[in-house]
Amino acid sequence: MQLKRVVVTGIGALTPIGNNVQDYWNGLLQGVSGADTITLFDSSKFKTHFACELKGFDPLNYLEKKEARKVDRYTQIALAASDEAVKDAGIDKENMNPDRIGVVFASGIGGLISFQEEVINFAKGDGTPRFNPFFIPKMILDIAAGQISMRHGFRGPNFAVTSACASSTNAIMEAFNLIRLGMADILISGGSEAVVSEAGVGGFNAMKALSERNDDPKTASRPYDKDRDGFVMGEGAGVLVLEELEHAKARGAKIYCEVIGCGATADAYHLTAPHPEGLGAKNVMLAALKDAGMKPGDIDYINTHGTSTPLGDIAEVKAITDVFGEHAYNVNISSTKSMTGHCLGAAGVIEAIACVMSVVHDQVPPTINHITDDPGLDTRLNFTFAQPQQRTVKAALSNTFGFGGHNACMIVKKYEA
Repeated sequence: MQLKRVVVTGIGALTPIGNNVQDYWNGLLQGVSGADTITLFDSSKFKTHFACELKGFDPLNYLEKKEARKVDRYTQIALAASDEAVKDAGIDKENMNPDRIGVVFASGIGGLISFQEEVINFAKGDGTPRFNPFFIPKMILDIAAGQISMRHGFRGPNFAVTSACASSTNAIMEAFNLIRLGMADILISGGSEAVVSEAGVGGFNAMKALSERNDDPKTASRPYDKDRDGFVMGEGAGVLVLEELEHAKARGAKIYCEVIGCGATADAYHLTAPHPEGLGAKNVMLAALKDAGMKPGDIDYINTHGTSTPLGDIAEVKAITDVFGEHAYNVNISSTKSMTGHCLGAAGVIEAIACVMSVVHDQVPPTINHITDDPGLDTRLNFTFAQPQQRTVKAALSNTFGFGGHNACMIVKKYEA
């Protein structure tokens, strides 16, 4: 069958360096670090005292007080980002078929803060089970997708996707395929995560995954730097409105770019560590290129997973050089996690938005906080250190990898009629 073409017609973002898409993009180009001392709880007894929190987020700007109390923070920020994206896309369900508009949304962990609060309250009590009646719907991974659909009256496909830190890229892939197959006209897709909490930070500390650079949080996220010591936890949400091309044209929608291909693979190697040869990362990029009908030489920018972990950065760079060969030295590479931190299940879509904006504006955001070259990395590669770079970006590729060996990749390109 002839697959339908899919374009991006709306964007929404709530990140540690900007509470809307334009502020987020400006923050990337300016090299702003979102890392600072944790304010959401007392982290003084933890190994890590900092994170990339949202700045000035007030759920009451988006929800009535009564409604805000019924949802976890991860859903609050999902709704905020979806509001921006739906408005940006100019979706008017009164003049569209709401049965053909759906939501495919993601989170890596979901309502961890709500889960933690309820368990602590129970443990402090006399053993009598007194739980909030909204405890379960606040916690479950699918509820953000459900809340977005109820808020906007979208009755098309509606479900959640989870694959750890690859979750929101996988969600976009599912949405992309549903539209390509003609099963929906518009899908609201992306992800959100909000686990800057005792359980979240404590759990990742126990795994020795987080940076412990407490004396200098702003520069703690150091992808590709010799002295990187782990990722910096972030929180946030991102939304892409994906739309079937002819449907978008018929209503005169603004078109940012085209989603042209996606891929998904598994390392089948280790619970948390990447395959040392970057095998899964290599295979997922090849799968996305094949799906897009593209060659490695067609890619201008790669937004890497680039978490600032000792093993992960090396494995991904090896995969890139294996896939792209000599063209790897012509491609701009950058890790925007150096600024936003690692937003876990929301990382994929937040970084996909950076790719969309790079295609629209022909600018590549930088990798900040590079101080010392890593002898284990090929310094001939263009990691876009310190400053953004102006160049024609016809196509951009976004990588996301998750615990459990999950790999997902997507490619966006300039829209051509």
